[in-house]
Amino acid sequence: MRKFSLRVGFTAQPSADRYHDSVVPLGGGIAIFITLTGFILSAIILVRLLISPGQLDWLGESITVHTAGFIEKTNQLIIVLICIAVLFLLGLWDDRKHLGPGFKLLVQFAVAIAAAVWAEIRVEFFIENTLITSIISAFWIVLIINAMNFLDNMDGAAAGIAIIVASILLTAAALSGQVFVGGFALVLIGTLLGFLLFNFPPAKIFMGDAGSLVVGFVLALLTLRTTYYQEAQSGQWYPVFLPVLCMAVPLYDFLSVTLLRISQGKSPFIGDTQHFSHRLKKHGLTDIQTVLTLYLATLCTGLGATFLYQVDLLGAVLIFIQTFMILAIIAVLETTAKNEKKPD
Repeated sequence: MRKFSLRVGFTAQPSADRYHDSVVPLGGGIAIFITLTGFILSAIILVRLLISPGQLDWLGESITVHTAGFIEKTNQLIIVLICIAVLFLLGLWDDRKHLGPGFKLLVQFAVAIAAAVWAEIRVEFFIENTLITSIISAFWIVLIINAMNFLDNMDGAAAGIAIIVASILLTAAALSGQVFVGGFALVLIGTLLGFLLFNFPPAKIFMGDAGSLVVGFVLALLTLRTTYYQEAQSGQWYPVFLPVLCMAVPLYDFLSVTLLRISQGKSPFIGDTQHFSHRLKKHGLTDIQTVLTLYLATLCTGLGATFLYQVDLLGAVLIFIQTFMILAIIAVLETTAKNEKKPD
């Protein structure tokens, strides 16, 4: 895709609202989309068309039960694929033509509502009203999509943080015994690891909106479909905040840069170089140091979140305080001026 993008002129050009100073191909999102959908479609074809009923009985009951469950959920999975395809096409169009924020938000909400209503990608704990849970879930999906879109502002940032978040969600899914959610997370992790080989600083290719919108949607899907609370087991309720904690760094960037742009009288959806990664770099960090700092912060908040399953209320409060302190450290680092030696 890198060679193809260069050949057809599908590239990101240096400009005032971008941090890079060279021409970089934008085909990474196409590669991400092809890989994700290719694996999922292959699984659907394998299970629905190539495996006859009873053909896998010799592998044991667990395999046959999961195969039947996969077949039962295939229609929802196809809707998810359609949602991914719509977001991919929207991002690809935006990469080429730079669409307005209003139209992009409209399409994102349409996709999010479709996913929540027809694919049942929605929050299910504590609230029994389907309409309310669908609305909440749609807003959450759009929030995560845009948080990841905002985070795609420096080499390796969005892909690396998405890998870390997906790995934490994979752990949560494994603890809950969710085979398909865990499998979906593995596909995303593998896809992004392959992309990150070419996107880590200095990047040889960008994912563009065609990639960031898809990655954000899949992460939102994983956060909503992973089980954090099981009432039948009388478990603690606060693990439901695990997605918020493991997404703390992307959400911090989204909220901080949005508030900063609004305070300056600008549209929050007009790109610039005021993201916290850019602010860190301006204070002396290299690209690699900046992105590794973001990885470390995400790991710290995410690892703390994984212990929500094992602690009491006091422990959960301490984990929340730790997350807040990690974000506070980032805020201090990005707002403190770089020390420069004064002349004698």
